[in-house]
Amino acid sequence: MKKSLLFVFLPFLLLTFFCMTGVNAISALEEPKLLFKKQGDVTGDKKKDTILLKGIPHEKDSAYLKAVLLETITSQGKKITVKLPGGYEPTLSLKDMDHDGVKDLFVSIPTGGSGGLANYFLYTLKDGSAKNITIPETLQISSQFEDNYKASIKIDQTGKKFTVDLSSRKKEYERLGIYQDGKLNEPTELIVQPFGLLKPVKLQNGRYGFKGLQQISGAYRADVIATAVSLWEYKNGEWVLSKSYLKRKGKH
Repeated sequence: MKKSLLFVFLPFLLLTFFCMTGVNAISALEEPKLLFKKQGDVTGDKKKDTILLKGIPHEKDSAYLKAVLLETITSQGKKITVKLPGGYEPTLSLKDMDHDGVKDLFVSIPTGGSGGLANYFLYTLKDGSAKNITIPETLQISSQFEDNYKASIKIDQTGKKFTVDLSSRKKEYERLGIYQDGKLNEPTELIVQPFGLLKPVKLQNGRYGFKGLQQISGAYRADVIATAVSLWEYKNGEWVLSKSYLKRKGKH
């Protein structure tokens, strides 16, 4: 009788063991790993807070993080956690971007795609609660190929127009069927990408703002024609474009 009971309960015990082992393995994988640790007053109480940037790996030893955690432990011991989307090798910087006298938390999370893009997040923790300030919107750019191996580019916010000479690429564009003897086969727009880089910089007035870079490509993404550069300042609760210009490839 005892042997019969043993044979009945043994499979159940083994199944329970493996399930518990599996749960522990998953829990270990879910354990965030510390990426950055910084200290500074981000709540406005004139005392140092501790800011931690953590990542949850998608798989063991994987470079891809399926989630990023922005965690702040205030000088009073309060923990404030913001969960952000995943990506590769996120970075953290503390700068007063909204000019209220308190440093804000800026996180950049590269997506790992072929376009070299990233997700950007800006938070203020003034008065002990997390608030998303948001980031500047990208430049609105109208662009297209023109006859005689040229491209026209217009920054809509300012009305500035640029003409780019593409004659050095005419063989490639003829091969791809974009041109035939210098004439466009059909109207074709250029490829305007979102921010490939957005970073805090000091503006001429001494305040911090953002500098954004957007690639403009021709026939395909790697066919970079120019980079649109924009500088942004936070005024009256919104991001205002303070300067923009076009940097042609190979020119500075």
